[in-house]
Amino acid sequence: MAQKNQEKGSTGGLPAATTPDRVRNVVLVGHSGAGKTTLVEALLAASGTIDRAGSVTAGTTVGDHDPAAVRQQRSVALSCAPLEHAGVRVNLLDTPGYGDFVGELRAGLRAADAALFVVSAVDGMDAATAALWEECAAVDLPRAVAVARLDHPRADFDEAVALCQRVFGDNVLPLHLPMLGDDGESVAGLLALVTRRVHDYSAGLPATVREPDPQHLPAIAESRGELIEGIIAESEDETLMDRYLDGAEIETGVLVDDLEKAVARGHFYPVLPVCAATGVGLDVLLDALVSAFPPPLARPLPAVTGPDGSPRPPLAGDPDGPLVAEVVRTTVDRHLGRICLVRVFSGTLRPEQTVHVSGHGRADRGHPDHDTDERIGHVYRPLGAALREVAGCAAGDICAITRVGGAETGDTVSAKDDPLLIAPWEMPEPLLPVAVAARRPGDADALARSLDRLIVGDPTLRLERNPQTHQLVLWCMGEAHADVVLDRLRAGGAELDTEPVRVPLRETFTLAATGHGRHVKQSGGHGQYAVCDIEVEPLPRGGGFEFVDRVVGGAVPHHFVPAVEKGVRAQLARGPLAGQPVVDVRVTLVDGRAHSVDSSDAAFQAAGALALRDAAERGGPALLEPVDTVVVRVADSAVGAVLGDLSGRRGRVLGTESDPDAEGRTLIRAEVPALELLRYAVELRSLTAGTGTFRRTFSHYTPTPTPTPTPK
Repeated sequence: MAQKNQEKGSTGGLPAATTPDRVRNVVLVGHSGAGKTTLVEALLAASGTIDRAGSVTAGTTVGDHDPAAVRQQRSVALSCAPLEHAGVRVNLLDTPGYGDFVGELRAGLRAADAALFVVSAVDGMDAATAALWEECAAVDLPRAVAVARLDHPRADFDEAVALCQRVFGDNVLPLHLPMLGDDGESVAGLLALVTRRVHDYSAGLPATVREPDPQHLPAIAESRGELIEGIIAESEDETLMDRYLDGAEIETGVLVDDLEKAVARGHFYPVLPVCAATGVGLDVLLDALVSAFPPPLARPLPAVTGPDGSPRPPLAGDPDGPLVAEVVRTTVDRHLGRICLVRVFSGTLRPEQTVHVSGHGRADRGHPDHDTDERIGHVYRPLGAALREVAGCAAGDICAITRVGGAETGDTVSAKDDPLLIAPWEMPEPLLPVAVAARRPGDADALARSLDRLIVGDPTLRLERNPQTHQLVLWCMGEAHADVVLDRLRAGGAELDTEPVRVPLRETFTLAATGHGRHVKQSGGHGQYAVCDIEVEPLPRGGGFEFVDRVVGGAVPHHFVPAVEKGVRAQLARGPLAGQPVVDVRVTLVDGRAHSVDSSDAAFQAAGALALRDAAERGGPALLEPVDTVVVRVADSAVGAVLGDLSGRRGRVLGTESDPDAEGRTLIRAEVPALELLRYAVELRSLTAGTGTFRRTFSHYTPTPTPTPTPK
């Protein structure tokens, strides 16, 4: 695996960071196609980490080494790409931009201390990126914006900045302006607004810094005033604004210092133009990542408890303190086994160290709570798929560890003698079911092994073995996620087929009816004799099953009554109409006959089943389908379209209300048949441009609609 990336041009390893203040953990976010992976490649090349930048279309990038990513030409998994700039290690966490892979995005946000929003100067941004900005704002995560793809003929930096200000707010201001070359079209440099200097890239990287030409001064002056006012507004020095309004010149060093402090606090969001293809702005962006984004200890660390939930003191982030780390991604390599990407929050992780691995709170996803002691193998510095062995990983840094057989994504790694637990991050519920089956009986073992590997590494994937339909159902985030999951299963050696997902139905009686069951056999020797009469009546929806014994005079001996009930239950489970379980009925045993020698439990079980089948012929059996309560969260502008769509799905809207957690969004509550929700995750995304979400819980069963007769 490591050799694969070395062939792509990766170079020697980075020195280990010994103190948290020499580390920056930055997650790159933005919609699919914005240019995140291409930008990471360019930054790696500009810093000398790799010899030359790879290509997304050629499948040679450091981050997109997954075969599914190469085939789809887009990121499908979180990747870590560390580089060194100005003596500081910057761990770049490249995340997928497509909504189906939100689990990988959440993992990247968990491991990072700041976010770089990559916005295309050509395509703008999608609504999901805007929602993510609000999510980062809720936890005061420092943010900056890189406007990429400036080399495209349709690139419009000014429009991209205006869009960011409309969506993200007024504190989003450019630090530099693009400077056109002699041809009047290509971007040849940047105009630095704070320093009033030109960064000229005509000769390539690094840029030549010089005085601006006269024609550049009006553009600098026009934008510089707004930028300085924004910086001063966030300054801790209250005298700066008065000095500025009085016409005093504010020293560049003071402005830069206040700017960096405001960005680190998450109160100011600089915009930096950058072009991965030509190198414009790469050095400026690297400087900003190192100087403006905070080190790990400047950010609040996650709360910890004991594995039993007992309270523990807050973490200090000390490399010499108690070990606490979190697994943010897990993969399985055929040679190295399980590889865990780990963010260390406290202490130092070393090779051959015995650690405690805790995983709690994900039992509903098929991950039972677990606590084990494991001896880790090596500690590596990851660069995409390539691994470079290091002597350890201190608090604040990110590394990869091997030979931790029981670790899964979201687990806490801590000291063996002082086990701790970090609460897992919130994961969205997978809502697109895909039924899979082994192609041949001999493929079942390979499918099971591949599924185990996938479930360990992907907390957004849920595996369900439906006991009624006997289907193996993978619950995925969407079609793209399902496509990647199936690819990985097949790559693991599993020959499989997909099949339509079957919704488990129920049957019930709509009319009261009587049934007679007679099981009499005499073929010499000990015979079988049992007769019983029952009454069946429907119960209200949700009434379940009731069995009543109303026999008088001992017509059915008391010790045979449980056998009758057992036979009735067995027939209810088989269903008289379509082989589906029968619910919401009361069965009353009213009469019967027994033989002193030939009657037995088995005979009365058979008679009870026959009596129920007889009653079903007159009881108006009907099919019931499950109905789920659905809560849909959408932007206010999409409410009408979603309500109309729910109506077309036989949904019954229960009400709408403003979302208390987000302005401009609405919660729609409805009851919808489960059959109509099989592809709702895909169709809701289409209706709402990727911003709509929903959750579902089982509510009740209701009769299936009677088909309308076709006119002759």
